[in-house]
Amino acid sequence: MKQFSRILSLCLALVMAFGLFTVAAFAEDRPHFDKLTLEFVPSKDADVIIAGTANLPDLVKDEMARLGYDIDEVDITVGTSYDATGEAMSAGSIDIGWLPGGTYALYSDDTEVILTATRNGLSNDSTNPADWNGEANATRKDGPQVTFYRSLIYAAPSEYGKMLADKVNNGEKLTWEDLDGAKWAVQKTSSSAGYIYPTMWLMENYDGRKISDLSNVIPLDSGYGTAFSYAAAEQVDIIVCYADGRNDYEASWTLPTDQQDSTGKQGMGRSESIWNELNVIGVTDGIYNDTVAISKESPFYTDELKAALQDCFINIINTDEGKAIFDVYSHTGYAKAVDSDYDGARAALTAVDG
Repeated sequence: MKQFSRILSLCLALVMAFGLFTVAAFAEDRPHFDKLTLEFVPSKDADVIIAGTANLPDLVKDEMARLGYDIDEVDITVGTSYDATGEAMSAGSIDIGWLPGGTYALYSDDTEVILTATRNGLSNDSTNPADWNGEANATRKDGPQVTFYRSLIYAAPSEYGKMLADKVNNGEKLTWEDLDGAKWAVQKTSSSAGYIYPTMWLMENYDGRKISDLSNVIPLDSGYGTAFSYAAAEQVDIIVCYADGRNDYEASWTLPTDQQDSTGKQGMGRSESIWNELNVIGVTDGIYNDTVAISKESPFYTDELKAALQDCFINIINTDEGKAIFDVYSHTGYAKAVDSDYDGARAALTAVDG
């Protein structure tokens, strides 16, 4: 009996030792990153994005740990422009980037899409610009989940902008001369909503003419907030932006310039509603939603990591905290994506550049 007890004890000791060895070996096999870098493009004000995503690093670390990856630090930055983020990913200095479709298409040789954002559709999807104007037509973000959005061409409340809006609201078609006489503010050339699709709208409606053919264009590096502030100050006559842009700047539009809204946007000092003052004069075709992409030049780039990151961000955005974080981009969900999903964005780039 004693001999049997000794044998049993020895067996248990061997099992425990083997188990500890297995756990240690498993721990050593877990991928470990000192730092994972994430960057957002400045489609919203940089300080708004940083504040809105403040809790994202901890959520990413926790979720990736559950998926088998140990990450010491997750660093979040906002690029100075869309191209700056694309170039940083091409150089491998940013691992993961949130890129609009057009920007992704431009930099897809060095980046790879892993997710497409879904968002709440808007209450309005009319292609008639007059249907978007006035308080009665204020858009609500209560439509079904969609994988596309539109860009709108907006007339500012300047004297010339009001003339353009009046024509459209009276059912008149604007001429090329009408548009060419305006002062435009646009985003960088890789911005889907801020340049590419407004250019395609011009090409479709005005005999192939583009933004580059307009007489007075101000390119902006600092995002849509600058465009709205220029419009509010009547420094420009036309701006271009994604279709729910007025929702995002509704509160700050009528705040005094020395105040900020609840998200940190600076007041613009207008006295009338943004729905009455910033009138839509053009509606583009649908734009495939933003991407989450990984740099092919990242030292961590593997098929296994791509799959883990897909699960990571899908799991995060399916929580209440995650939904609140990604609301800064109007993203309400993520779907797994492949590069061919953005062939249309490449075609748009070719048309604009050609």
